[in-house]
Amino acid sequence: MLRGLFGGAAAMALLLSAGLASAQEFSAERISEGIRHISSDDFQGRYPGTEGERMTLAWLQAQYEAMGLEPGGPNGQWLQDVVLKRYTPVAGAASASWTGPDGAVHPLTVGTDITLRAATNDGKASIENAGLVFVGYGINAPERDWNDYGDVDVRGKVVIVMSGEPNSPAVAERFNGEYPTAHNSGAYKADEAFARGAVGIITLSMVPATDAGWLRGAQFAGRQRTLTPGAADLEFSAAINHDVGMAWATAAGLDMSAMADVESGAFKAVTLTGVTLSVAQEETIDTLVTHNLLAKIPGTTHPDETIIYSAHWDHVGVGADHVSPVSTTEDNIYNGAWDNASGTIGILEMARQIKAAPRPERTIVFAHMAAEEMGLLGSYGYAANPVYPLETTVADINIDMLPLSPPTRDVAIFGKGQNTLEDDLAVLAAAEGRVITDDRQPEQGFYTRSDHFPFVRMGVPALMTWHGVDWDEGGVAAGQAAWDAKFGADYHRPSDEWSADWDLRSAVENLTLLYRLGLQLANSDEWPTWKPTSEFGARRAVSDAARQ
Repeated sequence: MLRGLFGGAAAMALLLSAGLASAQEFSAERISEGIRHISSDDFQGRYPGTEGERMTLAWLQAQYEAMGLEPGGPNGQWLQDVVLKRYTPVAGAASASWTGPDGAVHPLTVGTDITLRAATNDGKASIENAGLVFVGYGINAPERDWNDYGDVDVRGKVVIVMSGEPNSPAVAERFNGEYPTAHNSGAYKADEAFARGAVGIITLSMVPATDAGWLRGAQFAGRQRTLTPGAADLEFSAAINHDVGMAWATAAGLDMSAMADVESGAFKAVTLTGVTLSVAQEETIDTLVTHNLLAKIPGTTHPDETIIYSAHWDHVGVGADHVSPVSTTEDNIYNGAWDNASGTIGILEMARQIKAAPRPERTIVFAHMAAEEMGLLGSYGYAANPVYPLETTVADINIDMLPLSPPTRDVAIFGKGQNTLEDDLAVLAAAEGRVITDDRQPEQGFYTRSDHFPFVRMGVPALMTWHGVDWDEGGVAAGQAAWDAKFGADYHRPSDEWSADWDLRSAVENLTLLYRLGLQLANSDEWPTWKPTSEFGARRAVSDAARQ
């Protein structure tokens, strides 16, 4: 609700005075030109730590300075350092074995029986004879009346989890139907295990040791990886195949018929009595320093309450051997015009429009996040070391890949049903004859895949709009076909280049809605909330007192 006591007419007048009418000044031409500039070959695919990063951030800073915005980073700076640690296993350092109730030691072949990574910040893991506990899916979800751990104490032990989340017909709706919840992710399982005092986590792959997929995955399990800032500081993470898992279960004398309960909600963690595990691993560490860029418009009366607009500035660079499929053409620059020069310029233009309006009551921050393509790492870095307290961050509004289409009747969002920001957006959309929908692609798991999600995990309500496909002219049939063709042709390929033929009318529509939403939040005392079935409400509730 708006600060103070306002009737409907007065509230509308206030909103208009806050500059909502100027939202119609979003310029498709200026957006197109900005995308063209930072996705040109000169920027070499905007990979973190390269000259492409320096050029991108210098250009963005110059734009904000010309607009008259203030630096929004730490200590009055434009940039926030994001220090990324990259880990590579030391050849020959890994070892693993298990001991049964009879005292016999059984060596495990690392890379065949087990994959093994040090998960600690020092890159070293050494565990001797730790107990094992099978915890089903490893999920504790009070909002869904689900707790795989029960009352089993896992402190100092290693937990074994199944990947994913329950999907039997009896419980699928408890876990959001076709759309995966955050409990589906390995990061959430690791967080839960770490919070309960476990020293390591093993994912059980339900395939035999001879499975081609298992062998292929094990072959590449030793590649360099980058630690997610704020990740659970377990000693190690690992994966085993079904054959190894059965050997442990048999040695412990487990009744395997009871394991069927893992899909029902009745299962509780089981200790593998008498079976212990020993592992060792060492990894070298090097660092990559990249940067988030933040600009701000300080609030007039509540500057300590913050709305963040975010988008990632990076793409995947040149050559891109970490991208599939690798380009086999002469053009090996992954320009990333759509992903995510478009979102980057969307945020820049959002700042331009909001700067032209009367200053808001709350502070608005425009955040350009680094290393999204490496795993949302710039955004995770911000969430682990926030410049503005997360408990008084009102919301994050994220833009990743602006829609490139004619106007649409629908406004798709990631994570429909999670928080009340979608309700606020629905009211604004309805005024234009548009409706809010989900993203229509549950198999993609989009909700966890862009820079809003690190905010979400910390309890901050966040919203990300996506591509509507119900075109005003042509409907879903035309819109879905065009989306499928564009995504299939250009996503993470060198062909993702700027085109003067792009139709940015839908982009302007969505930016206008997000502009109105941001200013509505910035000139109100509203604190968006998580819905009762959301897995993120409990994290936000811890800091309720800060928002009284």
